[in-house]
Amino acid sequence: MHIAWTSFLVALLIIMIVPGPDLVLIMGNAVRSLRLGVEAALGVITGLMIHATLATIGLSALVAAVPTALLVVKVIGALYLAYVGFMTLRTASKATQEQQHKGNVFLRGMLCDLLNPKVMLTFLSLIPQAMDPRSAPLPQAALLSAVTVGVFAMFWVIVVPLARQLGALLSKPKIRATFERVCGTALIGMAASVLAA
Repeated sequence: MHIAWTSFLVALLIIMIVPGPDLVLIMGNAVRSLRLGVEAALGVITGLMIHATLATIGLSALVAAVPTALLVVKVIGALYLAYVGFMTLRTASKATQEQQHKGNVFLRGMLCDLLNPKVMLTFLSLIPQAMDPRSAPLPQAALLSAVTVGVFAMFWVIVVPLARQLGALLSKPKIRATFERVCGTALIGMAASVLAA
């Protein structure tokens, strides 16, 4: 089995460092507290694991092959991102923000990743290109999907503590509110890009 590891990992690295909804959501929570950042990251990783499983067993390919199903996923994903963005903007200036987000950060992270059609399409476009066509596809898909989840998990292990350090810089309410508004606006912009894609 000759998997194209070099090109796969390089492409994965590029995808990983390009800012997306997951990064915005995780950083927005990590600046509030380390616990919230970890919860958001765990939610995102859970969403990735579900995507990896669906891609491995072929359901994601089936959805992508049916235009109506893919459109529904895109619309739901965009609406959810817009909702999170508007909620972030609405609560940007409230001092009790951490309490308001308590208990649902993991779910937000999972849904943010799970409802992002770009994540599904990444699994469907990147993994098949790295596979050896002469070997059994299922073990390769499972291995490459697991590596994808693992690499992103390691990325979040680095990002969350670094983002938490921003918490000290954002201790002033006005500065934090501005940061929250930037995050909220970014999420809404990403929702629009999902619909436009």
